[in-house]
Amino acid sequence: MKSNFIQIHPKDNVAVALEDVKKGCDVIINGFSQRMEVLEDISFGHKIALDDIKKGDMVIKYGAPIGHAVTSIKKGMWVHTHNVRTNLEGKLEYTYNPVLAKKVDVRNRGRFFEGYKRADGSVGTRNEIWIIPTVSCVNTTANTLAKLAQELYPDSCDGIFAYPHNAGCSQLGEDFEITQKILASIVHHPNAGGVLLLSLGCENNDFEHFIPVLGDYDPKRIKFLVTQDVEDEIEEGLRLIGEIVENIKDDKRELLPVSSLKIAFKCGGSDAFSGITANPLCGHIAETVTALGGSAILTEVPEMFGAETFLMNRADSQETFRKVVEMINSFKQYYIDHNQPIYENPSPGNKRGGITTLEEKSLGCIQKGGQATVTDTLYYGEHCKKAGLNLMIGPGNDSISITNLLSSGAQILLFTTGRGNPLGTAIPTIKISTNTNLYNRKKQWIDFDAGIILENKSFEEAADELWDLIIDVASGRRKTKNEVNGYREIMIFKQGVIL
Repeated sequence: MKSNFIQIHPKDNVAVALEDVKKGCDVIINGFSQRMEVLEDISFGHKIALDDIKKGDMVIKYGAPIGHAVTSIKKGMWVHTHNVRTNLEGKLEYTYNPVLAKKVDVRNRGRFFEGYKRADGSVGTRNEIWIIPTVSCVNTTANTLAKLAQELYPDSCDGIFAYPHNAGCSQLGEDFEITQKILASIVHHPNAGGVLLLSLGCENNDFEHFIPVLGDYDPKRIKFLVTQDVEDEIEEGLRLIGEIVENIKDDKRELLPVSSLKIAFKCGGSDAFSGITANPLCGHIAETVTALGGSAILTEVPEMFGAETFLMNRADSQETFRKVVEMINSFKQYYIDHNQPIYENPSPGNKRGGITTLEEKSLGCIQKGGQATVTDTLYYGEHCKKAGLNLMIGPGNDSISITNLLSSGAQILLFTTGRGNPLGTAIPTIKISTNTNLYNRKKQWIDFDAGIILENKSFEEAADELWDLIIDVASGRRKTKNEVNGYREIMIFKQGVIL
């Protein structure tokens, strides 16, 4: 008997529709009829009440409260924003209650990939030349140089790309510091065999102020161009890129352990199946890479609110616990300082996809980390240095969060989506759909269909396939859809005034 709903946890008093379900149909979960009738039309991804829920009672999903009923909800009724509200408010006090990490069987996982070993010991999955503006005024110049250089040196490396952005001048205080740190971290990213830094010359972030933040660098692979100081910036830019080409063209891949990988995770354009298919699958990957000595990195702090204690209790020490608490509360304070509600989430698209409250979104979101041990927190532009699960500060905004993850030194990004999102960044971005319908409609966006878990594949089979894809992408044997279609973007976080 085909199921039309899925109950995620035995304690749940709601189930999620696996298809559009009409009023009057029977509820079938795990192939068994529940002897109850659907009292309202319920859309794909939306929730049905499995029991009578009184006004004020908790609505339970993932085995945890996702809000409370604001009206009485009868068994068989649609459960959503019209009858449920969040339980969250204000900043909280936290207590460390350690939970042991899940042990993962990695015997059948490939433990090596072919990557680029850099002089500083870091490892890249690509050998590219990046053109990075220090200020947005030279964005178009950077794009022009990338196009011409790719034509001039077509087979010199894995590609030549520009990364225009929205910052670099008219910034004050912390915003300016964040811009510098993020750009410096991107310059030092191991996927860049060489970098041309492009300046206008009069910006706040000119080379006089940026190079001290950049720190040590290889002058053969990192070049600088002040466009105001030369007659023809295109000619000079191409000359400098030619010098970089000569210094990186002989870089070769070599067999390296998976422990060298830093895999980033995020979600965007989520639906109710994000926390059922794609995110748990990513969680298994996070458990796998960390069990093999590598790193997993999560950001989107507002999408941890309501589920943050699950992460805190997996901290490897009291010190790490305190760092996670500080990260969570500092970002709540960010909303308070700007007189904005802390829990104004999920987005309209999330709600159309069946997500009702922030707790529900967060409980699904954090599953991308699986049950891996939390070993560190990262600030903007801070490279990941510790194996294990790292939590990075930053908002949920997709363009900003992928940039933050790029700046952490992650060489691959796993990006889950239930509504669809073409966004990618400077590193290979493996786009994972939560449902098969999206995969079939948007194959130009999506690399992997996690919806197969609900169709014809076991979770273990899907995890094996995804791991193999990651190793192939890391080794350069496959390109992601963002690479093929040119979805490569960065956007830098800012919160203060602008001059």
